[in-house]
Amino acid sequence: MSDKITIYQKPTCSKCRGTLAILDDSGQEYESVNYYETPLTVDKLRELIQKLNLTARDVLRQDEPAARDLDLNTVSEDELIKLMVENPDLMQRPIVVRGDKAKICRPPENVQELL
Repeated sequence: MSDKITIYQKPTCSKCRGTLAILDDSGQEYESVNYYETPLTVDKLRELIQKLNLTARDVLRQDEPAARDLDLNTVSEDELIKLMVENPDLMQRPIVVRGDKAKICRPPENVQELL
């Protein structure tokens, strides 16, 4: 594959650090986006979800305190995406993209499918 690799990650996340280590060891170039410093837009998150071939609900971290504090069972996909953009802790991470494909790298070894 020759498409550029991009990882959307949170530096304090152990799964993100593990995925970054695998990417470093692969020797392939990649771009790292800390989505806390460079927030995702609604359109970008929607694009990532589409590349993952999942729903917004599939990308939701249901065990996050923020998720438990919000009543997310009744919200639409669009509203859920907006909430994840406003509260990035609600998103599964890291998300690695290459071309038209993306993977949630939980466990970090999932990134191998994109290398």
